[in-house]
Amino acid sequence: QVQLVESGGGLVQAGGSLRLSCAASGRTFSSYAMGWFRQAPGKERDFVTAISWSGGSTYYADSVKGRFTISRDNAKNTVYLQMNSLKPEDTAVYYCAAGRIFRWSDYLSRYRYDYWGQGTQVTVSS
Repeated sequence: QVQLVESGGGLVQAGGSLRLSCAASGRTFSSYAMGWFRQAPGKERDFVTAISWSGGSTYYADSVKGRFTISRDNAKNTVYLQMNSLKPEDTAVYYCAAGRIFRWSDYLSRYRYDYWGQGTQVTVSS
């Protein structure tokens, strides 16, 4: 089993920045690919970004490409999501996920992740 806990959400103005953190415990962190998904009220949980177990490959939704950056620190069992140039449409609950994923297309699917955090709220005003 893997336990994931997100933190770092909050309220920011459009154009501002936030950095989310996801702390993992329970199993070897470096064995898992990590992803971030987000869900706004009444909408599906959508893919945001993902990073491979080695950190050598990253994937981004078109809506966040160039603004968001995912990274991981395996020594600290933590994955990060740096969010810059935030827009009101980025407002959502952000979820961290972990899974044993190897095909690039599977990184984009919420069905391929085995473990999920509780989520952290990000609200962008204006």
